[in-house]
Amino acid sequence: MPAGLAEEAGSGKQLNLIRLRLTFAKTDAMRYTSHLDLHKAWERTMRRADLPLIYNQGFNPRPRLQLAAALPLGFTSRCELMDTWLGENGRSLDQIRVALEGALPPGLRLLEMQPVELAEPALQTRVQAAEYTVTLLDPVDGLEDRLDGLLRADSLPRERRGKPYDLRPLIEALEPMPPDEAGRQRLRMLLAAQEGRTGRPEEVLAALDYDPSAARIERTRLIFVS
Repeated sequence: MPAGLAEEAGSGKQLNLIRLRLTFAKTDAMRYTSHLDLHKAWERTMRRADLPLIYNQGFNPRPRLQLAAALPLGFTSRCELMDTWLGENGRSLDQIRVALEGALPPGLRLLEMQPVELAEPALQTRVQAAEYTVTLLDPVDGLEDRLDGLLRADSLPRERRGKPYDLRPLIEALEPMPPDEAGRQRLRMLLAAQEGRTGRPEEVLAALDYDPSAARIERTRLIFVS
């Protein structure tokens, strides 16, 4: 297990530490949990699991937890990633996982956990794109024609927070998927997800002249710079 040394906040004490990468699902029970509250939920989970959290140094030390990419309110996900730094305390990875799974609140499900090198770049700096499955709750006539028209567009001028931008280069893939078990239409979207250059599924739906509130959106994959 990769380990190193760090100073415990405020104590001057040197600790062996490990960096763990968690892959988790955010399900319907947490659909409307904000990014900040999701961070707090994981902090509470770590405390309930009695894990030796490592804190950032500063005036208001906080546990070192890094989520790869903010998930918009109302979205679910099967591919969220988070790094956490823990003090080495002799527990095996299996023991840590069991402790976490027993402390998780409804709406979070731990899928995978593995150690990574301490010096590895922050997850947030490596996200390149994100893939989504979008389920349309209301039927759409001529959906493929709408998709074709959008993809043929040279530009798709939009505005976010009062600033104009072009949505078109942020759409890396957009295609229909087989319907779900209820027969509802679905789309696969692959959108650029870099800082300052992020495609959002709800904006793609609006460009298709479809009400984003009448869709269920799930993030299915995060793609990182290799």
